[in-house]
Amino acid sequence: MSYLHKNTVLVLNRNWQAISVTTPAHAYGQMATDAATGLDIQHLDWMVPVDWNTWLSLPVRETDLSIGTARGPLRVPTVIVLSRYADVPMHRPNFSARTLWLRDGGRCQYTGRLLRKDEGNIDHVIPQSRGGETSWENCVLSCRKINTRKADRTPAEAGLRLLRRPETPRAVPVTLTLHNQHNIEDWKVFLPNNDN
Repeated sequence: MSYLHKNTVLVLNRNWQAISVTTPAHAYGQMATDAATGLDIQHLDWMVPVDWNTWLSLPVRETDLSIGTARGPLRVPTVIVLSRYADVPMHRPNFSARTLWLRDGGRCQYTGRLLRKDEGNIDHVIPQSRGGETSWENCVLSCRKINTRKADRTPAEAGLRLLRRPETPRAVPVTLTLHNQHNIEDWKVFLPNNDN
């Protein structure tokens, strides 16, 4: 897959807060329709929003990605700023084994022991055989041995006590979930606490 279709463009709201990532192809579309401006970034202390017509005439530097067009090479933006959107969306993780592991900090919720990946699994506090749902409020990370011992009983019936009541994780601003996986230098000012 070409870099034109990889998520390598950081999207900022009109207040310059990071809200998502997109592909260069999509960024070009937003810029061409005036839904966004591209940031002409010379270095992290000098960046200027540029409309589509100006972007078309920007020189392509050695460090820039570009695409070939009938007019010649066109610089690929690394950051765009939306013209009208001001909100920062909230993100609540979907339920999965990975996000449950993150919520519970990799600890068995009965013993408090830090688990290796191969030692933990999902325990239904109210067993599925007794009507328990697979949900944030009914599932915890558990040591496999403890979960096997608990079987289809409630924690009280098995002589176990939860460290804390399972809850749905709080929603967080989507900015906190964005990662600079391509290590793009221009993103670092907008994702300052994000190493990779």
